[in-house]
Amino acid sequence: MKIGNFDLESTHTFIIAELSANHGNSIETAKETIRAAKKAGADAIKLQTYTADTLTLNCDKEDFIVKGGTLWDNKTLYALYQEAYTPWEWHQELFAVAKEEGLLCFSTPFDKSAVDFLETLNPPAYKVASFEVTDYELVRYIASCQKPIIISTGIATLQEIEDVVAICKSVGNNNIILLQCTSSYPAPLEGANLLTMPDLCQRFGVLAGFSDHTLGITAPIAAVALGAKVIEKHFILDKTIGGADASFSLDVDEFSHMVQAVRDTEKLLGKPTYHTDEQAIKGRQFSRSLYVAKDIKKGEKFSEENIRSIRPGYGLHPKYLNEILGKSAKVDLHFGDRLKKEDIE
Repeated sequence: MKIGNFDLESTHTFIIAELSANHGNSIETAKETIRAAKKAGADAIKLQTYTADTLTLNCDKEDFIVKGGTLWDNKTLYALYQEAYTPWEWHQELFAVAKEEGLLCFSTPFDKSAVDFLETLNPPAYKVASFEVTDYELVRYIASCQKPIIISTGIATLQEIEDVVAICKSVGNNNIILLQCTSSYPAPLEGANLLTMPDLCQRFGVLAGFSDHTLGITAPIAAVALGAKVIEKHFILDKTIGGADASFSLDVDEFSHMVQAVRDTEKLLGKPTYHTDEQAIKGRQFSRSLYVAKDIKKGEKFSEENIRSIRPGYGLHPKYLNEILGKSAKVDLHFGDRLKKEDIE
């Protein structure tokens, strides 16, 4: 599967810098953040496409006030989304800046009108936010665009994940990536449950990744070690910008360190191998092999006294020792000679 020119079947993890609300209501800050994301090593920048009116009602009844120990307690949903949204009139310019930088750019639409709008910008993929997984008709509409669809599973039940995967496939879209996600901001490490990722792969036959809301960079590294093909992390130019997502976002230095750690992890993972690489072969000089431990005359029998399994590894394999003992030497052999098959009668 490819997103733009990025092959998700390659050994490289697809790293997404999530812009979200980290623009401080300034398009120049948003553009500078995109450029910084490229320098920090991201493969893609992701926006969110909504307005307060497409997400909720401008209502201050109890149901519409954020509570539950979040970063945004006591705000109305409408006020939160009005503060955090990325103006739609910025999108074309932000997509253009990303293209100039060589970054893939796509977005999370939160209603059908956002999908229609984004289609005019021809994004290479779509993201479904975990809180929107339950909106089956929205998922169907996004999947119908026939572009890779990345779905965060944060609040979804197993049944809901099964349902949305089936919905995508029912409209002919099999390019599905499921992201393990903990929808807490910030998320505790013990709630990450990264072992869900390989289960998602096996259970649904799709690619899996990790949308990370934990603090720091440990979780994405562990996720890659467990096979994540996609890592999504909130990115901010400078935390002094503030905003709804600043506290659990990585700044430029932190994101750069995460990317480097992920790339190092990819190198560490490598591929299944059994010491056939050049370095391993070179290292065999320090393994054991059969050497002449005492001078041996032609016709003399080999014994544990005159043949030993020692370092280095240039002689005959030690597995032949028992088979050689008691046989005779074809030629004179000298202390420190490598034992070879042709030396044996």
